[in-house]
Amino acid sequence: MDRISLSSDLSFSRIIYGMWRLSDDQNTSVDHVRAKISACLDQGITTMDQADIYGGYQAEEIMGAALTPALRNRIEIVTKCDIVAPVGRYGDRRVKHYDTSRAHITASVDHSLRLMGIDHIDMLLIHRPDPFMDADETGATLDDLVRSGKVRAVGVSNFKLHDWTLLQSAMKTPLLTNQIEMSLGHIAPFTNGDLAFLQERKIAPMAWSPLGGGSLMTGKGGHGKLRTALAALAKEQGVDMAAVAIAWLLAHPARIMPVMGTNNLSRINALHDALKVTIDRQTWFELYTYALGDEVP
Repeated sequence: MDRISLSSDLSFSRIIYGMWRLSDDQNTSVDHVRAKISACLDQGITTMDQADIYGGYQAEEIMGAALTPALRNRIEIVTKCDIVAPVGRYGDRRVKHYDTSRAHITASVDHSLRLMGIDHIDMLLIHRPDPFMDADETGATLDDLVRSGKVRAVGVSNFKLHDWTLLQSAMKTPLLTNQIEMSLGHIAPFTNGDLAFLQERKIAPMAWSPLGGGSLMTGKGGHGKLRTALAALAKEQGVDMAAVAIAWLLAHPARIMPVMGTNNLSRINALHDALKVTIDRQTWFELYTYALGDEVP
C-alpha cells in the first residue's frame, strides 16, 4: 500500500477506511470491529476516518472500545467536528447547525479523545464550512489544539477555496487536507476548481463517497453505460467494478485518497484490489466521458 506524505512527520495510507457506517452494522462487538481494523492493516490500510457525528455520535465510542494500545500505535485516526444535530448528546438542540466556536471545538476534541480512549488525534477536520464562523477564533483554537498535543494536524472537509483561504489566513498551522466528495458519480471537482486549488498548493485531498454512495455499483442512479464500461474493465483485469472505480481516482495526479466505508469483511479484504488496476490516460477519459454523458468539448 502506497502512502501519502502530508507533512514531514505525518503520512496516510493511500486508501483510507471510513467508519461512518460503523454503528449501522448489526454486529458492533469489540471482536468484529477489531476484525475490520485488522483486515485493513493486513493490506497496509492504516488510516481510519471518523467524525463525532457518525452513528448519532456513537461511532467513535464503538471504535474506541475495540482499540488496544498495540492497535492504536499502528493506525492514524482522523476525526471531524462542528456539525451539531439534535440527536445523542445534542438531543436538546432546536435545530441542526454548525459550531466552530472555541468552546465547541475544544469540547468536541475532548469528547473524541475520551470516547476513543486515545491521548491525541492524528488529524482533526472541520466537517462543514460554517457561515457563522469567526475565522480568528476558529483558527486560533485549531492552532492551540496542535500546540497542546491533543491534535497532531488539522484540515477541513467540504470546503470551497474561499472557505479554505479564510480559515488559513487566521492560522499559523497549515491546513493539510480537504475531504471532498469525488467519484465517477460526482465529477464536478475535476473542473470546478476544487481539485485544481488543492493541486496548486500540493495538498493531497481525501475523497468521500468514492463509489457515489454505492449508486455506481447498484445502478440506482443510472450510469448505465458507465457501469457497462466498469464491468468490462473489471472482467479484463480480474477485479470487481468497485476496484476499477477507485483505481480511476487513484490514477489522477492529485494524489487522491479515497475513503472507503463498508461493514462487509469480504469487501474490506478486497479494498487493495484497486491497486492492481491499470488506468492509462485514454481509459481514464473513457470512464470520464461516460460519467460526463458526452464526449469532452
